Amino acid sequence: MVPLLLLLLPLLWGGSVQEEPGYELGVQELVMVQEGLCIHVPCSFSYPWSSRSSSSKLYTYWYRHGGNKDYNYPVATNNLNKQVMWETQGRFLLADPRTNNCSLSIRDARQRDAGIYVFRVERGYDVKYTYRDKKLTLQVTELTQKPDILIVEPLKSGHPTELTCSLPGSCEGGSPLIFSWAGAALDSLNPQNLHSSVLTFTPRPQDHGTNLTCQVKRQWPLVTTERTIWLNVFYAPRTLTIGVSFTNVTVLKILQNTSSLPILEGEALQLLCVADSNPPAQLSWFRASPALNTHPISSTAILELPPMGTGEEGQFTCQAQHWLGSQNISLNLSMVYPPQLLGPSCSWEDEGLHCSCSSQAQPPPLLRWWLGEELLEGNSRNITALSSSEGSWANCSLSLRVGLRAGLRLTCEAENVHGAQSASVLLLPGQSASTSRVVPAALGGAGAMALLFLCLCLISFCIVKFHRKQTVRRRKVTNDEDPVRGTVPWGSQQKSQPDRPPDQASPTKDIPPSGEQQELHYANISFHELKPQEPQNQEATSTSEYSEIKMTSK
Repeated sequence: MVPLLLLLLPLLWGGSVQEEPGYELGVQELVMVQEGLCIHVPCSFSYPWSSRSSSSKLYTYWYRHGGNKDYNYPVATNNLNKQVMWETQGRFLLADPRTNNCSLSIRDARQRDAGIYVFRVERGYDVKYTYRDKKLTLQVTELTQKPDILIVEPLKSGHPTELTCSLPGSCEGGSPLIFSWAGAALDSLNPQNLHSSVLTFTPRPQDHGTNLTCQVKRQWPLVTTERTIWLNVFYAPRTLTIGVSFTNVTVLKILQNTSSLPILEGEALQLLCVADSNPPAQLSWFRASPALNTHPISSTAILELPPMGTGEEGQFTCQAQHWLGSQNISLNLSMVYPPQLLGPSCSWEDEGLHCSCSSQAQPPPLLRWWLGEELLEGNSRNITALSSSEGSWANCSLSLRVGLRAGLRLTCEAENVHGAQSASVLLLPGQSASTSRVVPAALGGAGAMALLFLCLCLISFCIVKFHRKQTVRRRKVTNDEDPVRGTVPWGSQQKSQPDRPPDQASPTKDIPPSGEQQELHYANISFHELKPQEPQNQEATSTSEYSEIKMTSK
């Protein structure tokens, strides 16, 4: 009964079989490894010392547990005279047992390796023992481990760098690993350089944000795993662009390949600086070019400009500061505005009527003359039109020898892409005054002899009343004061001029402010050295002639 109770005692202790005194085994009872990887199972053991076996060699074994046939061939042993299972040859390795080390290393784990294993020790005739109390249970799972990609230092554009790909859990001596690299950043590399665990390449700005993949294959067992990373490439600003939006336009317009921008006078706008860099550059705006210790007018990417006026245009520079390098971009704002007309002014000369007209605009305007509905252009025997320009001013002179008649309107028109303005001289009904020496700018046709005598009286009266001490002399009658005491002011819709055109008389001081009611003014003219007038088909009338000048803008 006693031997039977001794056999039942282990069952009462939980079903485990107690090792014999002096035999102990320390090992992890459950370990897991992914297919194709390696694992090291630490283990230590002890056994009773025997003087008779101390001179014998110590042998250790690991057997697969599951039947008698499993104990015929160990999976690993240090006994060279013992044949191991062919499936585990070279993959299951034992540690040196002389230090009581029974650790087991498994390479290239396979699904068929899963199972329970027991440890056995042999030394001489006295020590022959299999440790059944503690068994090693090995589980082999599907490969889910991904490679690791090591980047030694941050990726900088233009700087060669190395990336290393490794598979955690793999070990030396196992089946060789096959590496391959793929990604848009590697398109220019030699394909032969893409099958190594170490990749050498030089990143570019366009590589930032692209994917890079390292794939690892193991031939036996056939397993494949890969990892994809997102490239973070640091680069200095490579492109700077300026966008502009106007007050009445919400859409942002990106300026392409331009260094200047025309701005309509009175226009408010917003400038936006855009820099392509990683990490983002520090953007700021400067008036003209940034110099040492110059303070920016804006420390952000946006520059708000109020309604622009003359003299406020110029160069504005955006600076992008970056720890890898800085870059600037400049924009010249030029002021543009519609024509502002000065004139016309006319006078009689020996050969006919001579008129001149000037206008200031940006871009410089085109000046044209109209006689009624007819456009006067080119030069001929009876018409001479000359034009000149200097800066923002344009001048045009006209000489007419024939073709004048009462009731026609002589118009000077100035036009550019931003608008147009015109001024007219109206020739009122009356007889021809071809014998007159001087015709005021407001007088577009020749007067009759009766008108000449009436004008003499009127001018004499003006001379006595306003200019008693001045000598009357013949000169060109313009829109300014006339030395013959003939003043021809007119109402105008044009803007006052900031400066004078070259070779052009100043406008009269009597121009009313813009927006006032336009008035019709009369001229007092004195004519000298009169010649008899040839008889005309139409009788001379005693009615005085006058003219009007009208200014129109488009």
